[in-house]
Amino acid sequence: MNPDYRSDRSDLVEDFYIPALAAATSYDRAVGYFATSVIAALGQGMDEFTARGGIMRIIASPYLEPADIQEIECGYELRKILQRAALRDLEKSVEDERAARGLGKLGRLIAAGRVDFKIAYVEQRGRVGMYHEKIGVFRDEGNIVAFKGSANETRSGLVGNFEAIEVYRSWDPRDFDRAMRISQDFEDLWNDRTPTLRVLPFTEAAKVVIERSALATAGREDLDNLPSGGTPISAMPTDLVGMLAIPQSLSVRDYQKEAVQGWFHNECRGILRMATGTGKTLTALSAAAQLARVLRKNSGGFHLLTVVVAPYQHLVDQWASDIERFGVTPLRAYESASKWSPHAYNLLESLSLGGVNGGVIVTTNATFGSTTFQGLLNAYRGNLLLIADEAHNLGARHLRTQLPPNAQYRLALSATPERWFDEEGTDALTDYFGRVTFEMGIGEAIRRGALCRYAYTPVLVELDDEEAELYAETSAKIARLIAAGTDLKEDSDGDSPLGRLLKKRADILGHARGKIKALRDEIEKRQSGSHQLIYCAEGKHPLLQTEGTDGARQIDQVMTMVGNELQMTAARYTSDTKRPARQDILRRFQENSLQVITAMRCLDEGVDVPVARTAYLLASSSNPRQFIQRRGRVLRKAPGKDSADIIDFVVVPPPGGDALQYDTERNLLRREFARVEEFAHLAENEFVTLDALRPIRERYNLFDT
Repeated sequence: MNPDYRSDRSDLVEDFYIPALAAATSYDRAVGYFATSVIAALGQGMDEFTARGGIMRIIASPYLEPADIQEIECGYELRKILQRAALRDLEKSVEDERAARGLGKLGRLIAAGRVDFKIAYVEQRGRVGMYHEKIGVFRDEGNIVAFKGSANETRSGLVGNFEAIEVYRSWDPRDFDRAMRISQDFEDLWNDRTPTLRVLPFTEAAKVVIERSALATAGREDLDNLPSGGTPISAMPTDLVGMLAIPQSLSVRDYQKEAVQGWFHNECRGILRMATGTGKTLTALSAAAQLARVLRKNSGGFHLLTVVVAPYQHLVDQWASDIERFGVTPLRAYESASKWSPHAYNLLESLSLGGVNGGVIVTTNATFGSTTFQGLLNAYRGNLLLIADEAHNLGARHLRTQLPPNAQYRLALSATPERWFDEEGTDALTDYFGRVTFEMGIGEAIRRGALCRYAYTPVLVELDDEEAELYAETSAKIARLIAAGTDLKEDSDGDSPLGRLLKKRADILGHARGKIKALRDEIEKRQSGSHQLIYCAEGKHPLLQTEGTDGARQIDQVMTMVGNELQMTAARYTSDTKRPARQDILRRFQENSLQVITAMRCLDEGVDVPVARTAYLLASSSNPRQFIQRRGRVLRKAPGKDSADIIDFVVVPPPGGDALQYDTERNLLRREFARVEEFAHLAENEFVTLDALRPIRERYNLFDT
């Protein structure tokens, strides 16, 4: 080892730092600037230092921006400002690939309790200055190598700039006093004994950023080594109880791998905005398995609880089945708390005592928001991953306040994460889960072969005179409420005056009497066909509700027509259908012993019916989430299926209407045609579909729609 190193005759990294790290058991460094990219630049020496159990202590001075200095001068709390500045430097490091690798190595040292950070600053006569000294100390079993010089602990300081350092070796009598003095200077700094300087602890503040970045970096590196879609990914070792593992039989598609990478890149937080039918469940479980794998790699004694929240019980059962493919039998938490809560608390105890390394709980939105389940989440102190299926539901006022703040890892799934007329709920989801880290809409999913192609047929259905009059009357009441200042956000509250009127108007369209005859005409064309879904409107026709008269619901009329009159095998699938019956219906539909399923909303979210080839949309909806979900149900891929048919019943005003109602009728069509445009845009027969609507567009001057 030389007594000095200078850039014109030495390589500071290769000639000094790496050999010193390779031999040292501890490394102390005090510098004006410290950047994590230097850890990556030190390469092999840093790896050997880490593997040997080396201990590192770092003192640095954060860069203060003008706004920081102004806040200090205004009397804001100095400690918070300095921590914020230092964390800002670390957060910026995450964006740099080389620095992120350095953070990954620091993260492993932090996890093992072998690195500590402190912040230094000058405080003199009421002014704050930057600590700019540059000293360092390497130690082994009895020797010291101390150095000082111009190099900052940054990659440019060690590699790019022209720098020089003086080195003092304790075993050389000529250097002994200086080596010991520099070593003592560092100890005085570390223990805040240096006049005019103040040194503050920073490890805990930095820990969250560094550990999350280390996890993300390791996750990206692992994923980079995985095969692309079409080739089964090797399963993770399964010697640890409760750990999710990607099964040998699963071929993860390229886009699913990209989704997991995006989530890891965002430090295991984010929203996957993926079209219905593209495999969000398997993507999320692959991400969870990768998280378990990385946690195990970084710290062998880890524990991870995964909580999956889904809207309904049948979706919990569906998730549970998929989770079992990943090697874990999940705890299903719904219905009576007495059935599941003792098992849940036993799982938490086993995790805390090390009896198991992981576990999965799947629950419904309703149970998730319960006092019992919230108490369970509050009692858990280990690593927690929250996966929200159809995450837009958790933006509801009564659920968004229940999202656990102690979940370090968060993953939201939804084809449409935005809440309809609820910016506050949408913002709450983004604030909690983070940004959209991967997005794949239906168009891209079709192009990439994740969903099948489809033909779209809009069928025009006229309102009768009574329906048209009620529609105009209801629209006028809505307009008066809005003109009086009623907030449109009340649409999300079905019990508000505006919410009730908006629902009534939607029901007029959904239950339009002409739809039953139009449906019969379409079904007769496919009477011998199988795997057909009929989406019916909920409730009863508003005219029946207004008059207080009895009458068959739309779904009852459809079942009578399909089952009795057309003699097709059919079954209804509603919220009243018991869980065993639902499973039987889906099984028979899959096996082709059932031609038709008639449903009310229950097939909107999450239910897998990939064999469905034809969908009839009686339930009109201007809510993008509903019609996107319904389209996605029938676009799922299945063996022998390469295309699907969507028949949409579009309500139009009767001919010869009153000129005074023109604006009302035009607005009705504008709402209906917004859905038509969305469906037609990606259909195989787009131009044929739009051309069929030309006459009514001309009549109402709707070519801007």
